[in-house]
Amino acid sequence: MTTHDKIYIDGAWVPSSGTGSLDVYDSTDGSVIGQIPDGTADDVDKAARAARAAFPEWAARDPEERGKFMARIAEGLGGRMDEIATIVTREAGMPKWLSLIVQAGLPINSFAQAGALAGSYQYEEPNGNSLIVREPVGVVGCITPWNYPLHQIAAKVAFAMAAGCTVVLKPSEVAPLDAFVLAEVINDAGLPPGVFNLVTGTGPTVGEAIAAHPEIDMVSFTGSTRAGKRVAELAAQSLKRVALELGGKSANILLDDLDTEQFDRAVRDGIQKCYLNSGQTCSALTRMLVPRGKLADAERIAADEVESKYQPGDPFADGASLGPLSSQAQVERVTGYIQKGIDEGAKLVTGGPGKPEGLEQGYFVQPTVFSNVSNDMTIAREEIFGPVLAIIPYEDEEDAVRIANDTAYGLSGGVWSADAERAKKVARRIRTGQIEVNGGAFNPNAPFGGYKQSGYGREYGQHGFEEFLEVKSMQL
Repeated sequence: MTTHDKIYIDGAWVPSSGTGSLDVYDSTDGSVIGQIPDGTADDVDKAARAARAAFPEWAARDPEERGKFMARIAEGLGGRMDEIATIVTREAGMPKWLSLIVQAGLPINSFAQAGALAGSYQYEEPNGNSLIVREPVGVVGCITPWNYPLHQIAAKVAFAMAAGCTVVLKPSEVAPLDAFVLAEVINDAGLPPGVFNLVTGTGPTVGEAIAAHPEIDMVSFTGSTRAGKRVAELAAQSLKRVALELGGKSANILLDDLDTEQFDRAVRDGIQKCYLNSGQTCSALTRMLVPRGKLADAERIAADEVESKYQPGDPFADGASLGPLSSQAQVERVTGYIQKGIDEGAKLVTGGPGKPEGLEQGYFVQPTVFSNVSNDMTIAREEIFGPVLAIIPYEDEEDAVRIANDTAYGLSGGVWSADAERAKKVARRIRTGQIEVNGGAFNPNAPFGGYKQSGYGREYGQHGFEEFLEVKSMQL
């Protein structure tokens, strides 16, 4: 068990002003694996003021020097990859081998990439008799989720600090232990006091205090659409800049020109894109759209793929493909949606609401596939955040595009076609922030973010870096 009794403010580990603590649970068996301080609004005030005091000197530093700090942090995280992967697997349930690549590897990439951008970015450009100058936005409050905990922290903290901002971080109380590893690495890297501050606690207390604090100039939030609306509401009172990366209900369109082999490959790939991290992925491709005439084929292939490759089990076992969910609350949420799908008349292809056989302990659910889903069903409209796929039949290409866009969300998507140009043409018609064509791989250096109620703003790469910069026109 790991007990943290201090938070990190102004370059030092200090006690919280509160007296409470929060338990952290092991997703594999439900046991308590850690405790963290239950922080307060007063802690946020101290952290915000420390960040404000540190901002002028940090913003004025040579960008290349800031970049070197980010590279040093990336190197420090690299030395603790196995520890980070183990922690996140216990917190969130992703198989350990995959956590090494994703949960530990991608944050290293973000700090390295942000550091490189700090030194190479063009902060000034002429425009007629003006000089357009980009400057750091100020103090940034970062509020992050539990499903990709350190990855989402790095997506905000690395790029904000590289751009010259100072930060106050509130990690999810469900998966906070990795954030303490980052704070230790940052402390060892010698970052100036106040540039990075860590306050743990709950959303209604610490998160809301960050969103409302007058010394915080911007809030970057990743989480549910409901919580994102609350962050934006509070931030509006002081007209903060806000970046939101929220929910998704992404469509994966399998067009009618795929041959038997291509269709088989697309369905199997779609299962993987839906079930990554036990479906606890905002960009998961949870709606698979198939031609009505191929619905039975899709059901058969999906059932075979799930039952042969995606049975849940110990995420630390060799070759594990599907671990537990992150919490008992998630188990209840996901099983509730599975029951709702049954109640509303969707065809249950595989899985169901019961516990997987032999996995009574831990936060496990059955990987589930529904078919003959209509787009007005609850399981087609609301984000489930578990290993639940809805297969939706369509009549023709126009119908597929209509169904794909008939959602409140717009975070991700996919299109498969035997003709790559046709796939790209259809992809351009989908209202979503990113979309993969014929299984195109995720690019951690490309902009990531959503349309509609999936939020606004972008993360990663130059677009993510620019989120933390203000634009000034100097007339000469």
